[in-house]
Amino acid sequence: MISVKDSDFFKEVIKEFNYSFGNVYVFEEFVISELNHGETIGWEQTKLIVDDVTLFFNSNGENVIYIANRINSYSVVATDWLKFLKQRYSLKAYCIVSGNNVGSINSTIEKLFFNKKIKHFKTLYEAVNFVKIGLLEIA
Repeated sequence: MISVKDSDFFKEVIKEFNYSFGNVYVFEEFVISELNHGETIGWEQTKLIVDDVTLFFNSNGENVIYIANRINSYSVVATDWLKFLKQRYSLKAYCIVSGNNVGSINSTIEKLFFNKKIKHFKTLYEAVNFVKIGLLEIA
């Protein structure tokens, strides 16, 4: 799996947010997160990302496509999606890039708490190209 910084896409980053728990790269059409190995990502960390991204785009996220580039192994507190939704935040789409089955298993749990379709990809290139050419199905 490849990091955004090591990809051809890095030159298209218009804003970068760096946190103690990982990095978020903002593009014209989407956002990519890369979170650090061993982290447990709950509402506290998610809120930091959401606040920064929604302020940058000046919206509640309804037009944001979020790509989680899971180059590292980390945990997500899936029930915290309920806090995200309760705050009336939204996403146009949620994509997960994971080259292994563990990522797929974790996202299956997230689907229980996230109210839209989660799209899976094996590589960052597949996810970004899919979004860029407009094939992303919005549920």
